[in-house]
Amino acid sequence: MDGTPARRVGEADWAAIAEEVGEHGSALTPMLLDPAGCAEVAGLYDQAERFRSTVDMARHRFGSGQYRYFREPLPAPVAALREALYPRLLPIARDWAARLRRPAPWPDTLAEWLERCHAAGQSDPTPLLLRYRAGDWNALHRDLYGELVFPLQVVIGLDVPGTDYTGGDFLTVEQRPRAQSRGTSVALPQGHGLVFTTRDRPVRSARGWSAAPVRHGVSTVRSGLRRTLGLVFHDAG
Repeated sequence: MDGTPARRVGEADWAAIAEEVGEHGSALTPMLLDPAGCAEVAGLYDQAERFRSTVDMARHRFGSGQYRYFREPLPAPVAALREALYPRLLPIARDWAARLRRPAPWPDTLAEWLERCHAAGQSDPTPLLLRYRAGDWNALHRDLYGELVFPLQVVIGLDVPGTDYTGGDFLTVEQRPRAQSRGTSVALPQGHGLVFTTRDRPVRSARGWSAAPVRHGVSTVRSGLRRTLGLVFHDAG
């Protein structure tokens, strides 16, 4: 299965994805995992030895539900997706940095970037599996784990909305300059990824470009079981 995620990532229209995520702050990809691949990844949740930590969202007032951070070595499909997606997202990251006149510290390969994270004390892997049952939800937040941040991340739906669960839309809320916030909701198709901004995105302003902060979360699951794979491209301190 190792080659399948990379092949599917490579077949996506990344020019169109870059345009959409630049315009809206998020963009759906084509299918990256087939149903069997989704079942394989979702089934890892009950293998406790695969994970370095488990977070109960209600306990920490993050919402309701649970997620688990993988430990190294990452499962093959998770590692393959992360490796394949990084160079596709890198041009978007560098373009955004140029628009906002920010440094662009991201090297050409994920391995080099993670080495920099680890040298800065961010050595805990951040890919995670999230599990929501009826009544669960995720509060609006940003995934910032240290000084080194990659500005885009990807969440992949592992269940079928409307069949395996209802509710549970992926939410983003953008704080627009000198205007009220704008919200977006997306039902994640099984196996498809959603590329979205980690903390902010460039928007046109009177001064050229300004950074619009963006938070993300999940609306209340009304019924069923909703599981997703989250791919963050910087490690945690």
